[in-house]
This record gives sequence, C-alpha cells and structure tokens, in this order.
Amino acid sequence: MSSPSLIGAYPWIVNVFERTRGYERVIYAQDEAAGLKTIIAIHSTRLGPALGGCRIQPYPSEDDALEDVLRLAESMTWKAGAAGLDLGGGKAVIIADPARDKTEPLLRAYARVIESLGGRYITSVDVGSTVDDLDEMRRETRHVVGVSQAYGGSGDPSPITAVGVASAIRSSVYQVFRDTSLLGRRVVIQGAGKVGYHLAGLLKHEGADVVVADPNLDSVARAITDFGVDATSADGALEMECDVLAPCALGGVINQETIPRLKCRIVCGSANNQLATIEDGDALARAEILYAPDFIVNAGGLISVADEMVGWNHDRVMARVEKIGRTLLDVFHIAQVENVSTAEAAVEFAKRRIATLSSLNR
Repeated sequence: MSSPSLIGAYPWIVNVFERTRGYERVIYAQDEAAGLKTIIAIHSTRLGPALGGCRIQPYPSEDDALEDVLRLAESMTWKAGAAGLDLGGGKAVIIADPARDKTEPLLRAYARVIESLGGRYITSVDVGSTVDDLDEMRRETRHVVGVSQAYGGSGDPSPITAVGVASAIRSSVYQVFRDTSLLGRRVVIQGAGKVGYHLAGLLKHEGADVVVADPNLDSVARAITDFGVDATSADGALEMECDVLAPCALGGVINQETIPRLKCRIVCGSANNQLATIEDGDALARAEILYAPDFIVNAGGLISVADEMVGWNHDRVMARVEKIGRTLLDVFHIAQVENVSTAEAAVEFAKRRIATLSSLNR
C-alpha cells in the first residue's frame, strides 16, 4: 500500500505554490523562543540581489501576511528596475505588534535568517521597523542597509524619499496643467508619518496649499506647528477638492469604493501598492485622474539605502533621486502612446530595462 504524498497530506502546500508562481523563493521561518514568525519573498534577482524592507505588523492571519509580502516584493522588483538600480526585488514581513512584541531577540533572530540566505536578500527599514532596529540586526548579518551613520550607513531614508515624491508631484502637475510651479496648488497628504511629514515641509516651501490628514493627531499637530499646514480628518482626505492627493500611509487606498469619491486631478504619493488592483489604474484614467505609479514615485528611499553598498554619497544619491520626475514623464509618454494605464506603463518601463540587461553575458 503506497503512502499518501506530502501534497496530498497537506493540501495548503498546493495553494502556496500556486500563489507564489513567478517568485524565486518564499521562505517561512520562525524562532519560538524569540517570538519570531517571518515570511521573506524574493521575487527576482535577475539584476542583482533582492533588496526590500522589513515590515513588522500584527497581521490578522498568516494568509494576509503572505498576500502583503508577495505584492510588496514584486513591486520592489519594478521599483529597482525603473530606478536604474542593479538590484532585484524582495520583501520581508514579521507577524508581530511593533509596539509590544519587538525585542532584541526577535530582531536578531530575524537577522540570522537573513544571514542564512547568503546575500540573496538584503533587508532594510519599512513600516514598523526603524533605523535603530536595523543597527540591532547589523550585529547578526552583513546584509542590511539603511543603518545609522554610526554603523556606516545613511540613516533614515524618509527625507530623501520625500524629495523624490516632490519631484514626481512637479512632473505630474506639468503633465496635467503644463506648469511645474506648485504655487497655490492644493495638495492633500494622507498620512503625516515619516515621509508625509517631510513632504509637507518641502511642498509648503514651494508655495503649495498643503493639507495633512492622519489618525495620529500628534503627527498632524507636529506638521501644523513646524510648517503651518492645514489639516482635515483622516476620512475626509479622500473627498477634499484638491489638485493632488498624496497617499503616504498604507496601501490599497485607491479602490472601487474610494475612486468615485475622489475630487482630485492627480494621485501621487509615497505609499506602496496604492491601487487595490491593477484595474483601478484604468478606473482612475476613466475618471480623468492622473495616477503617478507609486513604485516610481517613492524610489528615493531605495536609491539612498542601495547606495550604501558602494559607499554612500549624498550628491550621487540626490542626483539620482531628482531623476524620478523625468522617469515619471517617460512613463506617462508610454501610457499615451500605447493607450494603457499609467500603472501598466510603469511595469512595462521596468520590465524593458530588466529584460535588456538580463540578456547581457555575465
């Protein structure tokens, strides 16, 4: 009598293999003593090692964590490719509450998992993790970037990410209004955290009418005090009339339910995976709202931390970040010529570079 196959005994394996098709590796790891449960997704290493942040969140389920890490990892491949970096895409999630569960043993246990991958995946900062956390990880692995200057890194990349978002907003304004000036343009920033806060200051300096929204009232108060911006409720941000809506919090905010409520001409912000589905890009186009694809817009942080791998240089990083606006105009051109959404055009832009360079002999 033959024994049942492993897949027959554990049917969930079939589902995981189906959902991860097209990914090079998906690693589940845990350390019970440290309280670690992590999923690491490596989407592509065709151009170089996969680089992506470590997101620490109390996901409702492991299935939700897998869904998030897969989407984020794929997006990192397109982000690195479009930004002109010799890197692939990956992401890691730790299923934990960063305010309660984040400990030295957990961070170091996670870092040991990274080290075991031998440089195929390089980790960095993301939602729920900080530069201090990366410094802790650095004690266990070489494969971490975005560490503090004390460890030879560049520190928090949020201010540089905000510079790239501001460049993208100027290009988006030019695409719609044929004017690069932000003077008097109303920009609603949804999320006044790391990037949103710095973006508010940059846009206010350029004369924009800036409104911030965040459920964390302390973050809102900080932006108001430091920059003199206005504020609206977290729920009201999507429905406020404005030139630019800048989602700078979590993803999925642009979806079938929210698109009919939007009263903006442009969506351009730093949040990852702003579209719930790729079809939402078409819906925005039908509503005559220009969408600036997030992985093009928010590449500044990746550009900065990636530069640590060759010895971080401020001038080199800023020169690359300022090109984000130019790249975005190229994406808008592809969308117009090929009659596709800007979301599809951005992926195509990245795929073309990856395909071209992957054909070179190594």
